[in-house]
Amino acid sequence: MTPGPRPLWRLRPPPSPAAVRELGRALKLSPAFCRLLAARKHDTPDGAKSFLRPLLAELHDPAGLLGAEAAARRLARAARNRERVLVHGDYDVDGVAGTALLVEWLRALGGRAEAFVPHRRDGYDLGQAGVARGVERGATVLVTVDCGTTATTWVRSAGEAGMDVIVTDHHRPAPELPPALALVNPVQPGCGYANKDLCGAGVAFKVGQLTARMLGRPEDEAWERLDLVALATVADQVRLSGENRILVRYGLKAASRVAVPAARPGLAALAARSRATSNGRPLDSGAVAFRLAPRINAAGRMGDPLEALRLLLTRDPGEAAALADGLEAANEERRRTERRIVEEALEALRGSYDPIRDRAVVVAGDGWHPGVVGIVASRIAEQLHRPAVVVALEQERGRGSARSIPEFDVHDALVECREHLERFGGHRQAAGMDVRREKVAAFREAFLAAARERLGEEEPRPVLTADMEVGLDELDADFRRFLRYFGPHGRGNPRPLFVARRVRTDGPAKATKGGHLRFRMVQGRSGLPAFGPRLAERLPAESLSARPVDVAFSLTENTYGGHVTMEAKVRDVRPSR
Repeated sequence: MTPGPRPLWRLRPPPSPAAVRELGRALKLSPAFCRLLAARKHDTPDGAKSFLRPLLAELHDPAGLLGAEAAARRLARAARNRERVLVHGDYDVDGVAGTALLVEWLRALGGRAEAFVPHRRDGYDLGQAGVARGVERGATVLVTVDCGTTATTWVRSAGEAGMDVIVTDHHRPAPELPPALALVNPVQPGCGYANKDLCGAGVAFKVGQLTARMLGRPEDEAWERLDLVALATVADQVRLSGENRILVRYGLKAASRVAVPAARPGLAALAARSRATSNGRPLDSGAVAFRLAPRINAAGRMGDPLEALRLLLTRDPGEAAALADGLEAANEERRRTERRIVEEALEALRGSYDPIRDRAVVVAGDGWHPGVVGIVASRIAEQLHRPAVVVALEQERGRGSARSIPEFDVHDALVECREHLERFGGHRQAAGMDVRREKVAAFREAFLAAARERLGEEEPRPVLTADMEVGLDELDADFRRFLRYFGPHGRGNPRPLFVARRVRTDGPAKATKGGHLRFRMVQGRSGLPAFGPRLAERLPAESLSARPVDVAFSLTENTYGGHVTMEAKVRDVRPSR
């Protein structure tokens, strides 16, 4: 399979020199760091201070969420009266973490709450299995987390079974809203809440805040649960700006309690098992995204999502260790399965995908594990820089996942193709669907047509947006120390990207296992160790020493034995002009 297109380089417009000078005078920071702040539009002293040191007091009032007060009133009454509440979550990290959060919180408020997450075979969203569990347990209130907005039929069924249904979610609604007692979703029509990018656990947290307030509990108690909000927000890849960034910043601080297993032994065991905090490294958004989240997701993808839920809720260190071992094994199985299906999917595309003609890809296969098709779609979308849909077929039915590129709204495209689908749901960058085998070809044709209409004739290319040009001599110890305050990083707040011009290598570059490059880049008297993930696949190591190059890179910290070093993570290299 031909690799995707080379990225375009773009440089943010240079900031106003007057703004940079004003930041320097007010903040007593280096000109280079002030240029970076201004390039990211934090170009006033007050704005820069708020960005570098955000406060919990800046979070929005949860009462601003449409439906939140009605939901909180019902949950507060259920807690006072000791009614049984079933909290029903989705089976991904967002749903599992949000379910654990709300169950734990309602119990702390004196309520009787139980958790339920359906098995993947039961399908996404509130369905028959969830309603049946509520009836079986005698629940009078059913609360969904990270699902329910499009489950109109089953919300109605739960209501007819005698349960008051509260839907907390963040996915886009269908034209018909569910007949719930309360629908709490920042993207529903008529909701004026300022943050439209809350994840499912973030919405559940807001409802929990309001419930606790109605029961007269102190506000500070809420911050103890931000570790689960941070876990879900990072894992669900919602925008890490504004309120979400504050939630994750303080949530990661709360998650530092993993060093004290008694606080949340399941998370502590998983952090140790996955080496998320090895060598004294603090838990950051990268460790959550690439170490904790895949293992929690593996439970729902490969086996029973209740294992992940139990891990987050348990207070027994022995059970926590056993559950963490189980998630590690499930994640290893997931990785093997994913690699196999990626290879098979790319091979299947080899004869049908035309990079000149096609603006998207749809590929289906028998025997593919439905639990990993979302990851496979992500890998293909990243490699080809095309929206990708991967469908796992079994008998006459198919279960698919879509992943997109920044410039394409995959949910809108699925709306246009809905006549070929049994059901679908999701948001701009990711979605899931059910499709019958005989409809796959027609769906593929319709989806590719929608992609061509939206993306146009010009081939889509990834874009590297660099914040500014730097000299390596500007990246001194103070610059690197203050750079930590730019986190946490993720979509909406990417790690700052720099461009250094006319760089040479100090000695030969070395290709390592996995197609990575390691070298030391030098500019004048300044140098920096550099690591280029998968760069050797398209850039021979010997070509780096042939002539000066321009390097696009971010800065990352390595911690070993308490000693912190800095290196450049290279995104792309070009010959200097």
